[in-house]
Amino acid sequence: MCGPVLYTVVVNEDKSKQSASLTWRQLFKTTEGHILLLGIVIALLGLIVMGLFAFWSPQTARMIGAMSFTNIVFGRAVSISIGYAGGHGHALVVLVNIWVETVLVLLFYPVFVFSMQKLVVLPKLKHFIERTRSTAERHRVKVHHYGIIGLLIFVWFPFWMTGPVVGSAIGYLLGFPAWLTVSVVLAGTYLAMGGWAYLLFGLHTRAVAFGPWAPVLIICLIILFVLAGYWLNRRGKYSDLEHN
Repeated sequence: MCGPVLYTVVVNEDKSKQSASLTWRQLFKTTEGHILLLGIVIALLGLIVMGLFAFWSPQTARMIGAMSFTNIVFGRAVSISIGYAGGHGHALVVLVNIWVETVLVLLFYPVFVFSMQKLVVLPKLKHFIERTRSTAERHRVKVHHYGIIGLLIFVWFPFWMTGPVVGSAIGYLLGFPAWLTVSVVLAGTYLAMGGWAYLLFGLHTRAVAFGPWAPVLIICLIILFVLAGYWLNRRGKYSDLEHN
């Protein structure tokens, strides 16, 4: 965890480059800063690999880009489905999704901590961070009773808004050490990834027998399910606010 609030970085506020550079250098010396640096390195390595694929196999590079985008927007189930529907195997599909979600956790967790401690103010991410904090607060009590195991199950359980991003926020709110939180969240993420891959690979394998339209139908249904889950989640939050 970071220590007391000693400095603040405000994005989009006029500051001298020297002062901003010094402040970020201080942030990167913290545990959360090390996690952020690791996330940046892993993200860059993945982009380099994608660039190599673009040179040797443009079609594969496009698939990696499509899976990465859909994972961020719709979640791993849609991303994995697109990979299998495109005829790719576990090696590419699972590894791409692991890369995306690992980067998301390693980048989001330190930014969330810095924001909660008022060390960094990011206006463009303020709404997303606050919404994540609100969701994490609602689920914190459930996880608290079971400690680390509860956090692992929470991240692994395949329901809407119980993924790695919210899980990492809960770990911070419960006061778990930074590296422990990140490790548990990533472990739960990888377990969930394996379960989704096993389920969706079998589903797509059987669907091919019905025709080339079947895998596309599966993807559309999963997207509709995700959108419905998102709508119900927002409706539930608004309902809670009205009762309060």
